[in-house]
Amino acid sequence: MKTKKSLMPAGFSRRAFMRGGAAMVSTMIVAQNLVRGSEANSRISLGLIGCGSRGSWIAGLFKTHGGYEIAACADYFQDKVDACGQKFGIDPSKRYTGLNCYKRLLEGKLDAVAIESPPYFHPEQAAAAVDAGKHVYLAKPLGVDVPGCRTVGESGRKATEKKLAFRVDFQHRADCFYQETIKRLHQGAIGTFTFGEAFNHTGPLGHLQAQPGTPEARLRNWLFHNALSGDYLVEINIHTLDIMNWIFQKPPLHVVGSGGCKTKMETGDCSDYCGLLYQYDDNVPVVFTSKRYKDGAGEHDKHLIVEVYGTQGRAETKYGGKVMILGKNFYAGGATPSLYKDGAVNNITAFHKQITGGDFSNTTVEPSVQSNLIAIMGRMAVYQHRLITWDEVRNSNEKMDPQLDGLKS
Repeated sequence: MKTKKSLMPAGFSRRAFMRGGAAMVSTMIVAQNLVRGSEANSRISLGLIGCGSRGSWIAGLFKTHGGYEIAACADYFQDKVDACGQKFGIDPSKRYTGLNCYKRLLEGKLDAVAIESPPYFHPEQAAAAVDAGKHVYLAKPLGVDVPGCRTVGESGRKATEKKLAFRVDFQHRADCFYQETIKRLHQGAIGTFTFGEAFNHTGPLGHLQAQPGTPEARLRNWLFHNALSGDYLVEINIHTLDIMNWIFQKPPLHVVGSGGCKTKMETGDCSDYCGLLYQYDDNVPVVFTSKRYKDGAGEHDKHLIVEVYGTQGRAETKYGGKVMILGKNFYAGGATPSLYKDGAVNNITAFHKQITGGDFSNTTVEPSVQSNLIAIMGRMAVYQHRLITWDEVRNSNEKMDPQLDGLKS
């Protein structure tokens, strides 16, 4: 279902790891989960949930890997599943539509699923996949509200108990320059942190997929509706805030700020700018600003950047740009011009190694849940015009209403 315009600057590829080689016992355990894959030269039978441009794109990366078979697909819209089915040679009997399409897909003989549907659906679909005994590859954001994030956290823990792999696809966490830079930060490369700055200034989110006015059009235009996407503050800014969270390794104490929408929108209720101050303990503030430009002005100098300053230097990280450390403990790092694709390829490879190697620790889930909550925390500060504490967001039970009335099941 996912369909959005690339956020990458011109020339970017659009949106090492966990070594395999587990002990024989682990291999024997995994073999029971991959009987069908073993019969097909160890290929993992994969179902795709969400057949928009992002879903179809990432399914292509799974297929190129060589260790997967794209065996089924599901999306609310018939045209989406048919296009995907034709592209990957999926039998029409294994193309599912409607709001409950994922349930019918999960009844089939699959080893794993890739979930690329609008974020509102992620928690329910991931939970159902784990209950059905499937390995899960999940797109960000994990959910649009705190209860949804909790559900994903619980699904990750249940997956580990059931010896299933559950991986969240953040591309920067799969990049060697990000990994090395942040490892050095954690080892004290810039001394004691003093403050940070983060930016996510982008071009337009995308274009209308249907003229507004019907339930189906609302779903096609999901990116512009905060209950389906999580708002610009969650759907897009989670990339930047996850890098911030990775660096600091803990949640902020509180956040305050403001924002809203000052650009005419064709439909929807999402914000298009914000300015936030995330306050960490030990008197360490991080200023975060974000703006969506229709003319693309934000896709260059301030796109997906997190900079952290310390007593002995500073770190610069730019998604698609240079990642490095300056100061006493200089680290030249490197550029990441094709991170969107390369990171996804690395994650798909790691997911395959998790499954075949019997690594079900599922270490990407907990930090991803925390980053999602930090993004929701910022959204709450903007929309409620007040200071929001970490404890408040962590304990929230507010659920967003997707307004799905009138859609077929």
